[in-house]
Amino acid sequence: MRKTKRVTISDIATLAGVSKATASLVLNGRGEELRVAKETRERVLALARQHHYQPSIHARMLHDARSHTLGLVVPEITNHGFAAFSHALENLCRAAGLQLLISCTDENAGQEMAVVNNLVSRQVDGLIVASSMLSDSDYVTLSEQLPVLLFDRRISDTRLPWVITDAITPTADLVERLARASPDEIYFLGGQPDLSPTQDRLAGFSQGLTRAGVTLRPEWIIQGNYHPASGYEMFAALCERLGRPPKALFTAACGLLEGVLRYMSEHRLLTSDIRIASFDDHYLYDSLSIPIDTVEQNVPQLAQACFAILTSLIRGDEPVNSQLVLPATLRLRC
Repeated sequence: MRKTKRVTISDIATLAGVSKATASLVLNGRGEELRVAKETRERVLALARQHHYQPSIHARMLHDARSHTLGLVVPEITNHGFAAFSHALENLCRAAGLQLLISCTDENAGQEMAVVNNLVSRQVDGLIVASSMLSDSDYVTLSEQLPVLLFDRRISDTRLPWVITDAITPTADLVERLARASPDEIYFLGGQPDLSPTQDRLAGFSQGLTRAGVTLRPEWIIQGNYHPASGYEMFAALCERLGRPPKALFTAACGLLEGVLRYMSEHRLLTSDIRIASFDDHYLYDSLSIPIDTVEQNVPQLAQACFAILTSLIRGDEPVNSQLVLPATLRLRC
C-alpha cells in the first residue's frame, strides 16, 4: 500500500525555488508587506493551492499560544434543541476560522468532568457547557486556566458567565392560555427537579395556573429526566393511572414530548382531545394531526450571545454583560 505524505511548507519552498522563510512569509500573508516579489508570491500561492497545502495547527499554536478551538459540552446531541444550538455555534466558529469540538455527557455529572478534562487536554481556548452539575466549584477552578461559559442551565449563585432563555414568562403565558381552555386537569412533565430549566419551567407553569384562577394540585407535577424514554414512561404511567389520556399536558422539553408522542402514536391517541403545550419547538410539529403550542427559543441568538461572550473572554476583554437572559416567543397552533 502506498504510504501518504502530508505536504509541508518545506516542500512548497523547494517546488517554488525559494527559501523556507520566504515561503512562510507568503503563506502567512506577509509577503507583500515584507516586499517579496509579486511573481514569487504568486508562484508560491499557486503551488500551495495545487498541492492542497494546509498549515500545521500545531505550528500555529506555538506561534500565538492558542489552539483556535472551542469546546462545547451538551447533555445529549440527539436532543433537537442542543443539536440546533450546536449547528448554529459551529457555523459561527467556521466563519471565524475556529474549530468546534463537541462532547456529550448523557446527563451524567461524573462523565461530564471526564469529557471536560478531555477537551482541556486538547488545549481548547474556551468552553461552553450545558452542565448537569449542581455546584460550580469545578468550573470556577477551571476558569482560572481558560474561560468557561454556562448556557441553557445556570448554577445557583454562580459568578461564572452564563446565557439562558427566559423560561418563566413565556411558559406562564402559554400555560395560562392552556388552563383557561382546560381548567380542571393540567399535568406537568419535567426533567430533573434540581436543574434550573426544570425549576424555571415549573415556576412558569405555576404562575400560568394562578393567572388563570386554577389551583395547582400536587399530583399534576410529574418529574423524571430529559430523555425521551422518561417522557414515554411518565406519560404511560399517567395514562394507566387515569385509565385514559390526561385532558391537558405541558412538557418541559422537546425530548420529553418526543416520548409522549411515541406513546400516543403506539396507542392511537394522536386524534384524541388532549391539549398539549411544551417548552421548545420543533419544525415537525407543523406536520402533526394534533396541534401543539410551544415556547420557541431563538437558537441563533442564543448561539451568537454565547460565541460573543466566550470569544471576548478569550481575547482578554470583559463583556458588558456576562450573564444574559434572552427572550422567547410563543408558537400557537391550537
